[in-house]
Formats: sequence, C-alpha cells, structure tokens
Amino acid sequence: MRKIAIYGKGGIGKSTTTQNTVAGLAEMGKKVMVVGCDPKADSTRLLLHGLAQKTVLDTLREEGEDIDLDDVMKEGFGTTSCVESGGPEPGVGCAGRGIITSINLLEQLGAYDADKELDYVFYDVLGDVVCGGFAMPIRDGKAEEVYIVCSGEMMAMYAANNICKSIAKFGKAGTVRLGGLICNSRKVDNEDSLIQEFAKRLGTQMIHFVPRDNMVQHAEINRKTVIDHAPEHNQADEYRSLATKINDNTNFVIPTPLAMDDLEKLLIDFGVMN
Repeated sequence: MRKIAIYGKGGIGKSTTTQNTVAGLAEMGKKVMVVGCDPKADSTRLLLHGLAQKTVLDTLREEGEDIDLDDVMKEGFGTTSCVESGGPEPGVGCAGRGIITSINLLEQLGAYDADKELDYVFYDVLGDVVCGGFAMPIRDGKAEEVYIVCSGEMMAMYAANNICKSIAKFGKAGTVRLGGLICNSRKVDNEDSLIQEFAKRLGTQMIHFVPRDNMVQHAEINRKTVIDHAPEHNQADEYRSLATKINDNTNFVIPTPLAMDDLEKLLIDFGVMN
C-alpha cells in the first residue's frame, strides 16, 4: 500500500487534482482510499457526486466513540473509499488536531487493514504546512510520498518551497520523501519551464504539467471528476497521464529548499517578477 499526501498553497487546486488523479488510478483498477484533511470537507465531493459526506469529527460529536467504519466511510467513483476528517466547531479547537483524531480513529476501525487490499491511500491536506497537526501525515509516517501542487505564481512557489522544508526536516529522521511537483497551470509566463527549473533546484521532478481547461469547472459544476464527466476529453487524458506517472514513479528524494533570494531570482530570470 502506497501512502501519499498532497500538499500545496490554499486555493491552488489540491482537492480537484487529487480527486481527478484518484479517478485515473481507479480507472486503472487500483483500490484507493481518500482521506480529506480539510475542515471544509470537500476532498471527496467529486468522487461522491456531491454527496454531503458526514465527517469523522461530526460523527464523534453526535454519536460518541462507539461507531463503525461504515459510519464515516462512503464508496465513491470506481469503488474508491472516501473519508472526511472535518474540523472543530467554528472558533473552537484546532483543525490540525482533527486530522490526528481522524487518522487515529481510522486505524482503530481497521481502515488500513490488509483485508481492505488497498493499493493507495491519499491524504488531501489543507494549505501549507502551518502546524504540527497539518504536518501529521508526513511527521508520523502516515504518508511516505508527497506531491506538491503548485503553479508559476510567486506565492504558490513560496508555499511549495516551505513544504519542502518540512519534508527535508522529517525526511532525515523518517521515511517521507518528495515524489515531485504537479504544476496546476495558471497560465503564467514560461510556467512549464519555470516549474521544471524550480523542481531541478529542489532536487526533484515536475511529474506532470496540468494545462488549464474549462472542462475542469464544467465537471465540478456537475459534481464529478473530468474522467467521470467527460471521459473522452483531452483533460481527462491529462489526469490519466498524471495517475500513470504517479503509479510508475520511483524518483523519491529529500528536497533541498531554496533560499528566499534564490527563489525570487528564479522568478525574475523567467520573467514572472519584472
């Protein structure tokens, strides 16, 4: 079982990228569990066709600890297993602690047991690595592969660089490694070559460049992944390609983050900060 965490700047398209990639893996016959680690509980919406998934924390609050796995896990597209950790009540508690509680509960309920025959577990993690709770999947060995969704925008690259600092920190003492950058294009000037060079400086790879296409929004409006909504569309093939590259990937590294001055110079050299 491969355990993968998807990180990146808030709003960069992590949940959309994760669900479309998972759909590609499911189409290949892989058995996948997706654990949404965001209080918004939107990490499985496209796989579940918009079903309002009851979160782990909501279930615990309403029903206590005497719950079954089926109470917090639903079957989505391609027999994917979908879980949302949820978060605390607004203004109370820590969302990072919610991730810890949820993953521990899933372990207790046997979600990862061998009889589930999982090929992959994906953790879709909220925003940047800003606290221990959000870093838990890579800190505690729950995830061993990390893919960072980014674009050629300054803050997306800044967040990716910060995430690499955490991977480097925890990777030296554990098993977590960076599998590569996924560029979710925002049509920035020279974006493909910029992220290729950024990945090279980090010591990793740009595993795939996902072009910007309105079909992604059309599919989301219909509460589906692109592969589910428009399987013959070119954008569906892009996500199939990304799924295949992740499935075949063997290039895992402890990254070397850039100094801020070097990151800014990189952006200037590629014409992003003129």
